[in-house]
Amino acid sequence: MHHPTPELRHAHARRQTEPSVRTRHLIFAAATILYWTTLYIYVPILSPYLQDRGLSMGWIGFILGSYGLTQVITRLPLGMYSDVMSKRKPFLIAGMLAGLISCVFFMLPGTWGGPLAGRLMAGICAAAWVPFSVLYASYYPTNQTHQAMGTLSFLTVSGQLIGMSASGWLASVGGWNYAFTCGIFVAALGTLVAFFVFEPDQRPKPTTDQATTPPEQKHIRRVDRAIVSRVLRSPLLWTVSVLSVLAHGILFITMFGFTPLQAVELGASEAQLTGIVVAFMVPHALVSLWTGRYLAPRFGTRRVVIVGFLLAAIFTAAIPFSPNLGWLAATQALNGIAQAMYFPLLLSLAIRHFVPEERATAMGLYQSVYSLGMFLGPYIAGGLNAFGGLKAGFLFGSSLGLIAIAIVLSNKRLET
Repeated sequence: MHHPTPELRHAHARRQTEPSVRTRHLIFAAATILYWTTLYIYVPILSPYLQDRGLSMGWIGFILGSYGLTQVITRLPLGMYSDVMSKRKPFLIAGMLAGLISCVFFMLPGTWGGPLAGRLMAGICAAAWVPFSVLYASYYPTNQTHQAMGTLSFLTVSGQLIGMSASGWLASVGGWNYAFTCGIFVAALGTLVAFFVFEPDQRPKPTTDQATTPPEQKHIRRVDRAIVSRVLRSPLLWTVSVLSVLAHGILFITMFGFTPLQAVELGASEAQLTGIVVAFMVPHALVSLWTGRYLAPRFGTRRVVIVGFLLAAIFTAAIPFSPNLGWLAATQALNGIAQAMYFPLLLSLAIRHFVPEERATAMGLYQSVYSLGMFLGPYIAGGLNAFGGLKAGFLFGSSLGLIAIAIVLSNKRLET
């Protein structure tokens, strides 16, 4: 009669205590939605709020873009450290707490200091998306990365939709600070839920040389220079990262940047701002869910990405020419569809060709690079707006879509 080894007994006991597949997905979904709700509960009112504080267009663009600046600095080191630790969950919890602190900073009195500190801290919160996305990918087989990232994009946009839909209403009910106060409570709840997120054990199997390593040190590895080198030398990853810079530049110039100001110029109330948000986010959420599951398998990744950028360029250019709020809402709905055609695919392509122990480093590089788009997009558009009005910034955003199309057309690697 064979007796199970202590390792087998431990593995069996761990499996018995692990949550079911359905439960782990539901908990992760709840954590993801709360995380993005925290980050976006004030986004539609942010540019009008900063304008109300007396800030110039240039300052507004800089503060909006500073969210990406901290991510450029933090996302790659965070991804590398997550791979070294073979842990993702602690970073989820830290990210939620950073989101809570950012909402506190926005409520500080003064002109620009509090909002700038709040936006910088929000960027640190957003950097936690590196381990978030890699952890969720670990719930799926490697050949289902497109589906995993499509589902994750749907959850992301759902959280953003909830936060942004509530934003205008909260401001109308209790003033600007009410949205930030609610963000604090959402972040606190998200932190609590994050403690229950399931993380599979993805630590590499110990080698003979590691057999004598003390148990408390077995989960810590040195930065593997070969992994970093492989990630840095991936042509596909760099191509996808540059495309994502342009994609995020468009997004943070439009719905997450100056589209709310365009709506205000057309006479939108706080409640009507919510309608503009819903017009963008609902189609964006639905198409994000379908892109990886249906569109890319049927039409090809490269073709879907090209069409998405073309439509985004057209409907971004159309924003400043909207004669009323109805037309503006139509441009947002179509732009939401267009941008959802490429975001999940770029996210998937960033990691699908890497093994699990390389994925956080790859995702960290990808997200650090595309954070440049979050910063430079609204920053440059804000400067252009100061001279040529909102029209100048939106036309600049449209040109980013055309540049992306040129890159895709000259590159065959995306047909995967």
